[in-house]
Amino acid sequence: MNTSSYVIAEFAANLQFEDIPTEVVRRCEDLLLDTLGSMYAGSTEAPVQKIAAFAKEQGPADGSAQLIPSGQKTSPYFAAMVNAAAAHMVEQDDLHNSSVFHPACVVFPPALAMAQDLNASGKALLTACVVGYEVGIRVGEFLGRSHYKVFHTTATAGTIAAAATVGRLLGLTTAQMQDALGSAGTQAAGLWEFLKTAADSKQLHTAKAAANGLMAASLAAKGFSGAEDIFDGEKGMGKAFSQAPQSDKLVAGLGQRWALLETSFKYHASCRHTHPAADALWAVMQKHNLNADDIAGVQTFVHQAAIDVLGAVDKPATVHQSKFSMGTVLGVLAYNGFAGLDEFEAALGDARIDAFRQKVTMQLDPEVDAAYPDKWLGKVKVLTKDGRALEAFVSDPKGDPGNTLSRDEIEEKVKRLVSYNKAGTSEDATRIIAWTWGLAAGQSDLPL
Repeated sequence: MNTSSYVIAEFAANLQFEDIPTEVVRRCEDLLLDTLGSMYAGSTEAPVQKIAAFAKEQGPADGSAQLIPSGQKTSPYFAAMVNAAAAHMVEQDDLHNSSVFHPACVVFPPALAMAQDLNASGKALLTACVVGYEVGIRVGEFLGRSHYKVFHTTATAGTIAAAATVGRLLGLTTAQMQDALGSAGTQAAGLWEFLKTAADSKQLHTAKAAANGLMAASLAAKGFSGAEDIFDGEKGMGKAFSQAPQSDKLVAGLGQRWALLETSFKYHASCRHTHPAADALWAVMQKHNLNADDIAGVQTFVHQAAIDVLGAVDKPATVHQSKFSMGTVLGVLAYNGFAGLDEFEAALGDARIDAFRQKVTMQLDPEVDAAYPDKWLGKVKVLTKDGRALEAFVSDPKGDPGNTLSRDEIEEKVKRLVSYNKAGTSEDATRIIAWTWGLAAGQSDLPL
């Protein structure tokens, strides 16, 4: 019987580089470079360093895969784990809108780790990453909004995406890929509860999704069987994880609709739910020549998921938690003109930002909520101290497919990320940029 898991497995096992449109390959390269920058920046943060310390205790002293950016060698399993934690740490990795899923942080780390172990070609690496995106995004769409209310989709769908990515690099057959999906699905987990207390769990989510997916694919290569119908089965992911699973989303357009092209880059270094309102606020400030001290209040009109995720944070206790506070993000942007990594580092404890945060409210808006998650609309009303009420509406926040980053902008972003906390040098940035652009042409060798 051709279940959804079989159809997905068949696609994942058999996609060839020549089947992928050139624009998809180019965008995959863009996303990979963007993610390498996030790995550098995230590697310096305490939660990632703790996971790296665990990997050092448990893993081999040497191995076939490298930690980024140190170049220290370990097993593919632990390299995938640590690099995936780093990739998601500073809130600069990509997001696919309709699945509400961050593919890059769970696709590229296990892909790089396994590609290094296999000494795979650049084309093989990119093909596997496209597979991971196409599969993971569809699983996120299948699980839907009710899933995201409780579960971090990047952790759950991400485990599947990682398994499909690694499985393609390993050359799994369709049957083996189906086993890998089954084993990945039974390991999928990740709950939003950590947001309330600024716990480190978000990094564990991506670390384990990448590592568990790699393990699922590697076991399948050894003949380890997995559930045949992990998505639609009576006790599968759809029944367990969603109030309204949409099975048609799993296989629709496989090989015709390239969901990877729909992925957004992050311009602001914060939770993606803050970006539409941030862009709308900035539009008001630019149009009316306002500065932060001119503003008496900001009313943001948002979708329900923004309230669910951002509403857990009242007064941020850490830099990372501040990126999940709508008021803090808007304050950082209003006072600095840019909500980047350095700006968030300086904002914690800043009395001006704290005061601005208290001026910001979120209100559920029917139009914005109806458009979500296919479109993430930005809508704000700004009250000024001289009594004006100014409004703005943004349909394509900066970084969205309709307002994407150019390669020059991606390179500049990566240079900022690599230099963050002195994780790397300008020479490192130049090197990884050249390495990424040379992959498809066979000009780049592994490791990095």
